[in-house]
Amino acid sequence: MKGFYLNKAAVAAATALAAVAPAFAQSSVTLYGIVDDSIVYQSSQTSLGSTSGGRSNVKMASGIWAGSRFGLKGAEDVGGGTKAIFQLESGFNINNGAQQYANAMFGRQAWVGLTNQTFGTLTLGRQYTSYYTLMAPYSPTNWLTGYFGAHPGDLDALDTIYRANNSIVYTSPKLYGVTVSGSYSLAGVPDSVYRGSTWSAAIQYQQGPIGGTVAFSRINNSTVGGGVYGADSTMNTAGQSGVSAVTNGYQGAQAQNRFAVGLGYVFNSAWDISATYTNVQYIPGVLSKFTDEQVFNTAGTVLHWKATTAWDFAAGYSYTWASKANGIDDAASYHQFNLSQYYALSKRTGFYALEAFQRANGRTLGTPTFPGGPTNRSIAATASIGDGFQSTPSSSRSMFAAGVGIVHRF
Repeated sequence: MKGFYLNKAAVAAATALAAVAPAFAQSSVTLYGIVDDSIVYQSSQTSLGSTSGGRSNVKMASGIWAGSRFGLKGAEDVGGGTKAIFQLESGFNINNGAQQYANAMFGRQAWVGLTNQTFGTLTLGRQYTSYYTLMAPYSPTNWLTGYFGAHPGDLDALDTIYRANNSIVYTSPKLYGVTVSGSYSLAGVPDSVYRGSTWSAAIQYQQGPIGGTVAFSRINNSTVGGGVYGADSTMNTAGQSGVSAVTNGYQGAQAQNRFAVGLGYVFNSAWDISATYTNVQYIPGVLSKFTDEQVFNTAGTVLHWKATTAWDFAAGYSYTWASKANGIDDAASYHQFNLSQYYALSKRTGFYALEAFQRANGRTLGTPTFPGGPTNRSIAATASIGDGFQSTPSSSRSMFAAGVGIVHRF
């Protein structure tokens, strides 16, 4: 009998532990990361703002296929179908060990929030805007990469370089294929909730093989009247984001507006296509070094072919044209062609190759000088592929680039 009671006690204890165990299992933290390195050839390289002295260059580049990073993300079930969630993500350069953002350990992402399948997701911190998140499925960067394949200079923010500080983001659950999202980033400027803020809204439809998004975003300079982006600007981590040979002359805008439409269609397991149209407006203030609103329109498409379980191929084209403004009648335009090839060694490791060519035509504004300097700085437009060559554009109208690399995910 003694043994019987001991066995009953053991069973009772085991049952109690089994009942408690799921509560512990509902909390999880994951360490993850990507290590990506490559060798890149560029046909012409000069400094931003220069239209001469370009030379070819062969160099190593970190994070071309997928930005090199490590991070932590986690979730805890807090009851009622709600989970507390967080993500901390740091970017780095594998070739010299430097942080992607100086003085920002988790410069890629740093947020915390709550999610519920019925009510949606609310997050707070440094994160992507609703504009980017819902447009991402149709971005050319999915298969052409941001480094090579973002639209010229990534002026329409379809790659990951645009992250906003102090952001509140809400995304609804999907209902009949529809998801809506909105974000607002507080600059913390005394006596103003508007100066330096960033806000966006987007609506997405995805059902079966068809999908699409319409999105809008607004980025405000915290400096009154425009000029050098104020330190309080929510898009200012290391100076104004997205400055390239395409947009260099329009630095210091009082505000930037972006409107985007993305569409996608999956033909079958091997073929899919996406297309985007974007309209970007640089709005001057009294201190900006341009006087008229400058508008850039871009239309592009990407065709993806999954030839085998290991091989992926993609081809893309985009055309960007600027408005006639700021004394320039022969407004700048940019043709960009991209190819990509990816071979999966495993689920986590792969080799890739990328090729791109861009041709610039017309004229644009050169580098502004703050304070002072002329407002009429008409120069020949020069090529600047994707967003990987923003600080090292071509000195001429044409540029070719190619790269090969390896990426590993953990």
